[in-house]
Amino acid sequence: MLGEVTRERLVTPSGARPGDALLLTKGIAIEGTALIAREKPRGLAQFSDEFLERCRNFLIEPGISVVRDAAIAVSAGRVHAMHDPTEGGLATGLHEMAQAASIGMMIEGEAVPVYPETLALCRATGLEPWGLIASGALLLAVDASDVVSIVRALEAEGIRVAIIGQATSAASGVTLRVWRPQGLVDLPYFERDEITRLFE
Repeated sequence: MLGEVTRERLVTPSGARPGDALLLTKGIAIEGTALIAREKPRGLAQFSDEFLERCRNFLIEPGISVVRDAAIAVSAGRVHAMHDPTEGGLATGLHEMAQAASIGMMIEGEAVPVYPETLALCRATGLEPWGLIASGALLLAVDASDVVSIVRALEAEGIRVAIIGQATSAASGVTLRVWRPQGLVDLPYFERDEITRLFE
């Protein structure tokens, strides 16, 4: 997708700053969900045709374009960085943004939205949603004081959005808070997209 924007309005993945709130629109692995259902690998026999058709239609609803998400967010508050995670899923997208901006991140695992359909297909195929192609979600680093206005603007337009963490100093690394005995763990990095495992 190509477009034009003035230099002063350009928002890239490299603008995130320590203290920024990290938001995610829609949910993870939207495109991945559609691809699993379209490829129909072994292990999906338990799902109805209606369920699989709904998953295939994830390309349209909730959809894989983030243009509207981005336009609403930047009009509602100070967005320092944006990134549309694709291959390698949200986990890779977070690492890419952190590297581009030379920051760390603390991600709340339980706050990351995952569609029930995505979870069901991933459990059936043994794929990890965090590493599954994630087109359709938009990752935003926004000024902490503008979180409420940006969230309200997105939700007013029917776009689901979650506060998934905070940008930190580079020294703290990219960590994931999970409800396990170990507490904070390093955010996984996927060398290749999980979808490739369907074709092995």
